[in-house]
Amino acid sequence: MNPIFVIVVVALWLYILSVLNRAKLEFWRYICGAMGMFVIMLVTLDDILTKPLAQCVAAMAGIVGNITDTFVAYLKYGIIFINTQTGSMSLQIDMECSGIIEILAFVSLLVFFRVYSVHERIVVGVIGVSYILVCNALRIILICETIHFCGTDAYFIAHTFVGRIFFYVLTVVLYFYVFTKSHIIRMKVGKFSYDNNKPSA
Repeated sequence: MNPIFVIVVVALWLYILSVLNRAKLEFWRYICGAMGMFVIMLVTLDDILTKPLAQCVAAMAGIVGNITDTFVAYLKYGIIFINTQTGSMSLQIDMECSGIIEILAFVSLLVFFRVYSVHERIVVGVIGVSYILVCNALRIILICETIHFCGTDAYFIAHTFVGRIFFYVLTVVLYFYVFTKSHIIRMKVGKFSYDNNKPSA
């Protein structure tokens, strides 16, 4: 990616954000801010973060593989080797499986989510990214175990349906607690606020 082009895009994005901020268009500022940040980070950080994330996921999944003796993870290359009764299969943890898209989307949404203070966003961000990494590792484990016990023919179902549904359900839980629930609890209507209506002890 041409660095000059990236600089121009970032400058244009920051200008649009400043205009929306001055116009007090909070919704559009949030949408443009989060979407712009996601695209910019994905373009600039893809080559930097994909391999380390793939190795991290392989390392976490490999712990279960070693304990159950159902698959072996090769951390250096982000590859998992699965033994089955019908043959063997190797899985390459690429960009899609590394969790980089989900992590960058979460971080982008959180950065512009003004319900939290800056300090809270940092803490929630660290916890959320860690949660996504663990959930992604669990997804890989589920796929590997399904293939191990059901055979290589189960790869498509395990990867396309079982693993994705499992991962996205856990992601929805994260988004509910981080964005939806926190927004409802801190929502203010006139003088009413859920924060000010906690039952006294």
